[in-house]
Amino acid sequence: MKRRILCIWALAACCGLVSTHVQAQNTAQAKEGNRPVSSKRFVGFEHGMGIGGWLTNYKRFNVLPDKWKLNLSPGDYEHFETYITQADIRNIASFGVDHIRLGFDQIVLEEKPYVYRERTFRLVDNFIGWCQQSHVNVVLNLHKAIGNYCDIPEPVSLMDDPELQKRFIALWLEFERRYHDNNSIVFELMNEVRNVNPKAWNSLAERTIQAIRKVNPTRKIVIGSTCWNSCDKLKDLQIFDDENVIYTFHIYEPFEFTHQRGVLQAAPLYYNRKMAYPGDIAAYKEFKRFVGSSDAFYSRFDRMDIRVLRTLMQPAFDFVRKHPDKILWCGEFGTIRHCNITSRENWMNDVILLLKEHGISYCVWNYLSTPNDGNRFSLVDDDHRKILSPRMLEIIQGNVK
Repeated sequence: MKRRILCIWALAACCGLVSTHVQAQNTAQAKEGNRPVSSKRFVGFEHGMGIGGWLTNYKRFNVLPDKWKLNLSPGDYEHFETYITQADIRNIASFGVDHIRLGFDQIVLEEKPYVYRERTFRLVDNFIGWCQQSHVNVVLNLHKAIGNYCDIPEPVSLMDDPELQKRFIALWLEFERRYHDNNSIVFELMNEVRNVNPKAWNSLAERTIQAIRKVNPTRKIVIGSTCWNSCDKLKDLQIFDDENVIYTFHIYEPFEFTHQRGVLQAAPLYYNRKMAYPGDIAAYKEFKRFVGSSDAFYSRFDRMDIRVLRTLMQPAFDFVRKHPDKILWCGEFGTIRHCNITSRENWMNDVILLLKEHGISYCVWNYLSTPNDGNRFSLVDDDHRKILSPRMLEIIQGNVK
């Protein structure tokens, strides 16, 4: 539990604080009337939706004894076979998205080191085929890599263990071997790298890209920053002289809003309060004080609204300005399902509005979450799998205001 709390506090520290320098830079640019610089277009991947809960987020709960963690059960395989079907892919395509980001866990595909589960890979084969039939593009995302969980204690970190790193690279080479003839599939090397030394992640990412490049010089590969893909850490990410490397970040700020009353995060669970967006900044200041953090950042604002989001997302916009020849893609953002639907719509509208303002492609999180997931971010209902509101559908499609 202690490690888990430290993990959450590290996330808050990385993602929740923005320097006065950034805000001053924002203000100066606004006074000068500078137009936002647009990211290079990610053609075919402009607005998408992620699928979680099908092949990812398995066996990560601390309620499980250690001997049961990272093992699959007969019930897991039944879930894999039935949870997502071709009807779901048709449904997602009907929402007007152009790509689907599929998350998967290493343990779901790797039976043992360097030996892979054919039964699970067949499901990935099916998924790709369904997407092709529905004319949506595919991002394959390694959501949980062994040695990079933040939900459960691990004896060894991926960044410290050469053998785990070899397995990581080997898994991606296995994907390249299987899907070599389909060069439209995008490989996203890691979902959210923990709060590790950026040099360690840059080194592993570079070696993985080099290994793939030996067999496929043009495979599109996505890499994100450390500290759970915080946009504030994009500045530490290695930039490659490779037009087929795409850069990504996630946005879940303000964390106490998007994860309000979530059972997997200590601070929102402890505060246990419904949060509105937009709304009075007082509740956000109180949250910081209640959990023992500083409210200095929020003290600069008189209201929680798009101005706060713009400041929090400014490092991503700075990345676009600094690297106009690179593609930046916001691969994940959303709000917990029990959040008030109007507040969910408002927050999603403002995030996408800011992304579109800077020409940044995006992928919302997520289509459907299993009932046993403590962070249910579903955008559809469980029974009929319809979008939870007509306005939310419009927003996902980019019709923001």
